Amino acid sequence: MAIADFETAVPTTMRAAVYKGDSVVAVEHVPTPAIGPGELLVRVEACGVCHTDLKKIEYNLLAPPRIYGHETAGVVARVGFGVRNFAPGDRVVVFHHIPCSRCFYCRKKLYAQCPVYKKVGVTAGFEPAGGGFSQFVRVMDWIVERGVEKIPDGVSFERASFVEPVNTCLKAVVQCAPAAGEVVLILGQGPIGLLFTMLVRRWGARVIATETIASRRELALRCGAEQALDPRSTDVTTSVTSLTEGRGADLVILAAAAPGLVEQAVACSRPGARILLFAQTANQEKIELSGAAVCVGERTIFGSYSASVDLQKQSAELVFSGELPVDLLVSHRLPLAKVGSAFDLALHPDAESLKIILEPQRWTE
Repeated sequence: MAIADFETAVPTTMRAAVYKGDSVVAVEHVPTPAIGPGELLVRVEACGVCHTDLKKIEYNLLAPPRIYGHETAGVVARVGFGVRNFAPGDRVVVFHHIPCSRCFYCRKKLYAQCPVYKKVGVTAGFEPAGGGFSQFVRVMDWIVERGVEKIPDGVSFERASFVEPVNTCLKAVVQCAPAAGEVVLILGQGPIGLLFTMLVRRWGARVIATETIASRRELALRCGAEQALDPRSTDVTTSVTSLTEGRGADLVILAAAAPGLVEQAVACSRPGARILLFAQTANQEKIELSGAAVCVGERTIFGSYSASVDLQKQSAELVFSGELPVDLLVSHRLPLAKVGSAFDLALHPDAESLKIILEPQRWTE
């Protein structure tokens, strides 16, 4: 398709999944976003469904109306004045947060705490919220400068949509610094837990995974886990201690947010262990721990949230090269009209569901 064809193929209105409040999302026609100097308009071809957005909808964390979706891959449809590195027709992945690199938190490399990072730079209309659950998104100038990666030929939009979630997991693993030979317990083997399993194995650590769904346990073994335990039928603490000469795991990663998991992580870890909270992203999720288990046991509990601009190129290469087999994780590819089904599958997974990809350009099956 020629550049002129992309320029003329942009409609004045588009379909989008609009968060209306009270946990309601409805597909509506909204104006296609206009762009300004230094900005891009991207036609969304694939957007992964992320639990961070689902929590915002389920718990009504942000005021409506908004259009969520941030694991976005698509095609540049228009470029604003002054944009030199991108042209209509370019296939791209879009990050929705990029830090200023100058503030106190950026100097500490705590990019997710940077005020500019907290300002979402991709929108499909209304208050910026990522916008990937729509047919087009406006990418603002500071994101265009540092937060857009070109997709190589031969890489599908579906695979490319994993670049952002892989970045968030890679950031956490770098922070955890698993050493070769260490035993790492990963609680939960949904899409994020399986990404952690793939990455931690690359560091040479031994992975023990827990998951209630049998198909996910089987996939965890394919992705590098040494064992995959069903916490409903197995005493995880006993199993982990028996595999570690009675000590407990060196590192525990919480890739799920079910009640009681943080307490289980402490019970399964050795004195001096690190415990990473990754999925506990809502204020409604409360934790009650023994102070002695942390203080006397000299455990370190910490969090990791969102992506790192420092790891953007590396995460893109891990996905684009196929080094991480992210294609194994996709279970459903749904049109925008079935966004309700997509959210329900993600919130209430069964033996068949794993990573859900929305394809906004495809209206029906």
